[in-house]
Amino acid sequence: MKITFLGAAKEVTGSKHLLEVNGKRIFLDFGMFQGRREESDTKNKAINFDAKKIDAVILSHAHIDHSGDLPILMKAGFKGPIYSTHATRDLCAHMLLDSGMIQENETNYLNEKLRKKGKPEVQPLYTAQDARDTLTQFVGMSYDHPFEVVPGLVVSFREAGHILGSAQVIMVIDDIETKEQKIVVFTGDLGRKNLPLLRDPYQVERADVLIMESTYGNRFHKNVTDVPEQLEKIVKAACAKGGKIIVPAFALERTQEIVYYLNILAKENRIPTIPIYVDSPLAVNLTSIFTSHPECLDRDTWETFLNNQKNPFGFGLVKYITDVEDSKALNEYRGPCIIISAAGMCEHGRILHHLKNNIEDPKNTILIVGYMAAETLGRKILEKQPIVKIFGEPYKLNATVVVMDAFSAHADRSDLIDYVEHIRDLKKIFLVHGEESQSTMLRDILKGEGHKDVTVAGPGESFTI
Repeated sequence: MKITFLGAAKEVTGSKHLLEVNGKRIFLDFGMFQGRREESDTKNKAINFDAKKIDAVILSHAHIDHSGDLPILMKAGFKGPIYSTHATRDLCAHMLLDSGMIQENETNYLNEKLRKKGKPEVQPLYTAQDARDTLTQFVGMSYDHPFEVVPGLVVSFREAGHILGSAQVIMVIDDIETKEQKIVVFTGDLGRKNLPLLRDPYQVERADVLIMESTYGNRFHKNVTDVPEQLEKIVKAACAKGGKIIVPAFALERTQEIVYYLNILAKENRIPTIPIYVDSPLAVNLTSIFTSHPECLDRDTWETFLNNQKNPFGFGLVKYITDVEDSKALNEYRGPCIIISAAGMCEHGRILHHLKNNIEDPKNTILIVGYMAAETLGRKILEKQPIVKIFGEPYKLNATVVVMDAFSAHADRSDLIDYVEHIRDLKKIFLVHGEESQSTMLRDILKGEGHKDVTVAGPGESFTI
């Protein structure tokens, strides 16, 4: 039995791990790399294996850095099943289609420039139709119900608590060669306890091998209970300056969480009455999916939806925008307001237009509420670089930048260590999905706690397990 780490190894995005067992080849995730454009294109197009010989994909959750390259795999010849939770399948129906449309639109924009320069045109990574074709290969599975992927590999999805439908992948493997049975656990992205909306992550009790994310392997988050007070102060400060609050937010989960908290603050009259715009057609579609999957929600949210017939994502101050002309009209709006828009790392989508039109005004605030990968525009804003490029043009970063890491849906160092300490019989740990500095520090801490075999997986490295 062998595992090869082809993505999210000493980096955060592009989760791809190839498991080979009993003559079968199974991918754990097949995500899109996000970062510098040329590097991203190269990594996302790289299929250095025969896709026709891949037997299945097991998908931990719908985020694009875990699912976004599935259409590329399909185009290369993969015809097998893609196993996911039911909610993940429903979310991918929107997210992969949106990703395909983005690829097409950005390629069209770039090709216009290339034609004017007499240079050869480029092709999108994949199209919306490729995404539709990929969806036919999805097989939705329920939490906590074991299923056979290939002979000798039985999988159960357990709650990961990261986003709607996210799952830890529990694999019971009967290795024909060694005649041994092993439990291998892939955490996917592991969430935090006591977050709003979702159930807490399931605590695995026993495993031989653990493949664990390490996004915040050396970081501690602020307590989630501090979010309302922090958000209240930020909104009041921005309103006092007469400025806008621009929030780059992932369309899935982060947008819904922010609206949830703003709803609480507005009901308690703790923030001024200002308009709140969710400018993301994708976010609108994804928000509606929450009502279809109560099995993923925590008790409080479930009761709000089902018993009180109230929508925690819709209240008087919020306007959901889908039409492009309504989105453009926000550029002319004067006075305080909140604009929540995708994409979360500021690499694509409508958020780029809102940043372009608001980043140079010192009255405005840019609120960072999620992880920003290295080399993305979001990371450059988070680092408060004085000049950033948007659509290839330089802009002065005059707006106030505020970071709220209490929103993070990733486990921090204390969460990860606590999770590991509750697993019995653990013999081997692989750390993935983390910048090398984060993963290395977590490795050293875990070794100090008595775990002798802890490896920070590097890109392309293979291990017998």
